[in-house]
Amino acid sequence: MNKIAFFDTKPYDEVWFNKLKEQYGVQIKYFEAKLGPDTSVMAKGCQGVVAFVNDDLSEETIDSLVEQGIGAVALRCAGYNNVNLKHAEGKLRVFTVPAYSPNAVAEHAMALLLCLNRKIHRAYNRVREYNFSIKGLIGFDLKGKTIGVVGTGRIGQEFIEICKGFRMKVIACDPYPVEMDGVEYVELEELFRESDVIALHCPLTVQNYHMINKKTLGMMKDGVYIINTSRGALINAEALLDAIKTGKVAGAGLDVYEEESDLFFEDASDLTIHDDVLKLLLSTPNVLITSHQAFFTEEALSSIAEVTLQNLRDYFDGNENKNEVIYKGK
Repeated sequence: MNKIAFFDTKPYDEVWFNKLKEQYGVQIKYFEAKLGPDTSVMAKGCQGVVAFVNDDLSEETIDSLVEQGIGAVALRCAGYNNVNLKHAEGKLRVFTVPAYSPNAVAEHAMALLLCLNRKIHRAYNRVREYNFSIKGLIGFDLKGKTIGVVGTGRIGQEFIEICKGFRMKVIACDPYPVEMDGVEYVELEELFRESDVIALHCPLTVQNYHMINKKTLGMMKDGVYIINTSRGALINAEALLDAIKTGKVAGAGLDVYEEESDLFFEDASDLTIHDDVLKLLLSTPNVLITSHQAFFTEEALSSIAEVTLQNLRDYFDGNENKNEVIYKGK
């Protein structure tokens, strides 16, 4: 029976993976520590590794895993920007879960927008203190507004269908367009100029790092709303904060943050947070931050466990697997 080292373990991970491990013929060693150069030695004696979005699969970590005989890393997430794919080529095979529950993330993105627009988070806090005033809680109708969707993969497509249900005008940008009724593809700059709401549903690449920055924010409508459930580094957080201060951005819903790795998924309530940008964003009433939980549904967790274990089973059995990430030399 193959042994797997499982890093950055949370209780809900163990529940779902324990249900399925015998079915896929594996033993799992769970570690609460994140995977990185200093913790990679914990995988000794295993044949595969399961990692998560904030684990460090840098050159040093990859070399350490390879030295211990590890041949595959199965990421239990869709993104893989935390992996040095170039260095892993020919040494360590990398698998992802590309579509565990697209609608879970899409629904969370819309929840962020609805909450921000109708000031639900502020109203909730007021009423708990018996303040029933609605002053300052005005929102706007989504019907007829233009939403710009950056990235029309499976999550982006699910989000677009939700937006169409609200009868919004949808424009989109993606290097690989798909046929969708009621969707107009435009260049990114036009999307920035024309959108009342911008939603990011694209992977992080070298090309789109900080795609939302001081310059691109300047292209946008005054009072634009920005929703990001993809990767934090798509947005320059300092530039976003400045745009919120000036009113250029009326609201931001963020399920991800560029410097989240040491905070998100952890209880930091007893710690002093040294990230001043994050603290200012959290203190701003028209910014809503959740801790990378858009995926977090029962259905998604079940699917993640199944696909992750199947990815490893295929590797162990020598089968082809469409979820393998291949370095393309870019």
